[in-house]
Amino acid sequence: MEQKIDRSVFRDLSYGLYLVTSADEGRLNGQVINTLIQVTSDPPRVAVIINKKNFTHGLILKSKVFSASVLDQSTPMTFLGPFGFKSGRDIDKLSKVAFKKGITGCPLIIEHAISVLEAKVVDQVDLGSHTVFIGDVVSSEILKQGTPITYQYYHQVLKGKSPPNAPTYEAKK
Repeated sequence: MEQKIDRSVFRDLSYGLYLVTSADEGRLNGQVINTLIQVTSDPPRVAVIINKKNFTHGLILKSKVFSASVLDQSTPMTFLGPFGFKSGRDIDKLSKVAFKKGITGCPLIIEHAISVLEAKVVDQVDLGSHTVFIGDVVSSEILKQGTPITYQYYHQVLKGKSPPNAPTYEAKK
């Protein structure tokens, strides 16, 4: 059977846009993701999917904790850029961002966020290029009322691009 895959189909799937952070041995980092889902309600459990090439992946792998910030639709591209197109190996992404330390030690990015949560990893699934980290939520907080930004809004309204490590990345033909 001949495969015919139009990768742009994946942009039609409904996603949010989130910042996921972690911390290990004093190192803090975060990145933009579009793959955060609630997987159970009792216990409250979420999953994130992180590219193995990303610095945040290594921090979560070692520390077994992560946090996520649900971003408001008003979040500017200048705020998102460093979290999606720069590496925490090269820059301190949190040096100019408002955050507070959570109970897990993860930074909770509160700037442009409408809510935050923290999780302790209880399982992980190797997907080849990515890992699914499944975590029990240990803390969550609503910061303000707002409209969560979606990946579609990011692409269509903000004219954002997908970085090479994103699951939705489409190489130029």
